[in-house]
Order: sequence, then C-alpha cells, then structure tokens
Amino acid sequence: MPALVSRAEGQAGIAATIFLVEGPVGAGKSTFAARLGQDHAAARLNLDEWMVTLFRPDRPSDGFMAWYAERKQRCIEQIWNVACDLIDTGSSVVLELGLVQWQAREDFYARCDAAGHPLVVYVLDAPRHVRLERVRRRNVERGGTFRMEVNDEIFDLANRAWQAPDDVESAVRDIRFVPFSG
Repeated sequence: MPALVSRAEGQAGIAATIFLVEGPVGAGKSTFAARLGQDHAAARLNLDEWMVTLFRPDRPSDGFMAWYAERKQRCIEQIWNVACDLIDTGSSVVLELGLVQWQAREDFYARCDAAGHPLVVYVLDAPRHVRLERVRRRNVERGGTFRMEVNDEIFDLANRAWQAPDDVESAVRDIRFVPFSG
C-alpha cells in the first residue's frame, strides 16, 4: 500500500500554504495573484469575484458601505472555509481578501495561527497616480482583472482605507513586499 501524504502536505512533503495578497486598490494584486497561483499550483480565491457574482445585482444606490461590509464578511467566512478544505487536502491557496486595515489582517493572522496553516503575505503597492491610471484604464478596457467599475470616489475611499503593514506587523509575520516595477 502506498504511503499516504498527510493532511496539509502537498507534493514532495511541502506543507500547503496560504498565500495572502494585499495592497491598495490598483496595485496589481490580481495580476500578481494569478501568477502566484500558477507558480505554486494553488487555487486562487478572490473576494471581488465572489462579491460581484453573488451580490452585484442587489447593490443599493444608498448606504453602500454598510451593505458592502456585511457581505464582505460573509464572503470572507465562506472563502476561509473553502481555503481550509483545500489546505486540508494538500493544496495551497492564493487569497485576495481586501484586508486593507491592520486589524482585519491581525484577525486573519489569528485564524491562520489557530488552524496551524502556514501563511505568507505578499504586499504590493505603486504610486497613487499609477494606481489611479490603472483603475481608470481597467474600467474602460474591462480585461482579465476587471471585476467591477471603480469610480474616482470609490478609488479615493479605498485608497484612504489602506493601512500598509508597519515594522511591528512585518517583524512577526512572513510579509514579502513586492517591489513596484512600473
């Protein structure tokens, strides 16, 4: 009888890993996450894809932030459940969860720690003017990384919400800053 690979171990005995991709809007997260998923043969779970698929038809014209926050949390819960199932079968996962604030990332780190899942965080950034131009171009071109239109007002709101990892967060976590390459 062949030896069984233990839960949460992928090929060659390498532990399945959660790769978390974070950064401000327009930083290149989805493009990077797709490449990372291919490099690690990892499933990619993107919050924006879930939100658009499940909730776009129901999006209100008023009270958007409260509506969004509640649904975002529900999606993150389900993405977490799927990610854990994948990790338990030995498959790594690449997650884009929009954890733009420090406390949201800390809460996620605590989940990973409690579950014993290895975690690597990739942080992308680019100058604001570059990110805004990327978002405006994505809105027009509607290419492979387009999920929803992000107008300038939403861009500014999301931009103000972003809290980059500080020295303390970076010292206690495996955070890899991806250099801006233009």
